[in-house]
Amino acid sequence: MKGAVEERAVTLGEYILENKATVRAAAKQFNVSKSTVHKDVAERLRHIEPQLYREVKKVLDVNKAQRHIRGGLATKRKYSAAGH
Repeated sequence: MKGAVEERAVTLGEYILENKATVRAAAKQFNVSKSTVHKDVAERLRHIEPQLYREVKKVLDVNKAQRHIRGGLATKRKYSAAGH
């Protein structure tokens, strides 16, 4: 089982890097929880493939910095669609 978990961590990391994906998008794509994605790429990947971890961390840091903007846009869409 240990090998499968490590393989999943690498696969998730590669997916996030290639698609500039969010943790939520990666979780949905691989049908796992956001917690699993975060644990895999933030903890396990650091020990398995440090270089990939550093690249993925850059993507996730950008996503985190933009999170409040995406949330505001989602709220705007929600209330615009309601006829306001």
